[in-house]
Amino acid sequence: MRKISWNDKLKIGVDVVDKAHARLFKIVGKLMEQMEYEPNYQNTCKESIRFLEDYTMGHFSEEEAYMRSIGYSGYEKHKRIHDKFRDVTLVSLKKRLEESDYAPEDVEHFSAVMAGWLTGHIMTEDQAIMGNIVAKRVYEDSLDTHIIASAFNQAMKDVFHLEAELVSGDYNGRNIRDCYYYHLCYDIKGGGNIQILLGLEEQLARRGVGMMLGLSAMQKPEMVGDASMKILEHFLHHLGKLFMSDSEYHLYKEERLTRDEFRKDFMTRCSCHLLFETRLGHFIFCVEKW
Repeated sequence: MRKISWNDKLKIGVDVVDKAHARLFKIVGKLMEQMEYEPNYQNTCKESIRFLEDYTMGHFSEEEAYMRSIGYSGYEKHKRIHDKFRDVTLVSLKKRLEESDYAPEDVEHFSAVMAGWLTGHIMTEDQAIMGNIVAKRVYEDSLDTHIIASAFNQAMKDVFHLEAELVSGDYNGRNIRDCYYYHLCYDIKGGGNIQILLGLEEQLARRGVGMMLGLSAMQKPEMVGDASMKILEHFLHHLGKLFMSDSEYHLYKEERLTRDEFRKDFMTRCSCHLLFETRLGHFIFCVEKW
């Protein structure tokens, strides 16, 4: 498998930030090499993960200082995302590694989640610092199919530079090629809940993740699935910014689903079932809000 590597397409245009991002990808790639090629990889992986954590926290501080220096209006929200990654995501990842004594599959999970989270964060929140991506609240906060389809296509163009054509506004579960399936649950500040079910066609995931991470393909399905979930979380966060609503959302549950679990759940959990097609493959998007 080709290693995780930095892709110049992710540059935001601030030299000190871009260099730090490239270094982070290099560290994650080195971690994967150690796991694959060193017989006693556990000790070296532990050292690499400690170094990665320290470097990431240092980068966050440096990036936050830059945002303050230019008076970036999104600073507070951006910092909260950094804090949540440090206090929740990273803590959970490290706990899983320690409980398994750095089993290979958990090192792979850690690497994929790190690469996916960094990629999604850079593609959305970091690009916004320089105005390379702008989330304008132009769509009504509604479950109307046409409104959601328009917002979804706009978000796909903003983040992935892909056109997403709505091919079914009432997706009924018809078979498409192999997919990764996800279930994400959000609390709405002030009351309410949003349930989202996603189906990402395997070839779209592989080519999309590979394209953004500078890889021609990622050969391990679990790693593709883990990286895709983190990128999609950031995509959904950007999508939410396009709606005319002051509501704040908190992700409290995320899970991978099997095909059977997805087919069982999507008709009962969600009232809006959309099927999109991009040049890289299909995307199923189902949502319910109450």
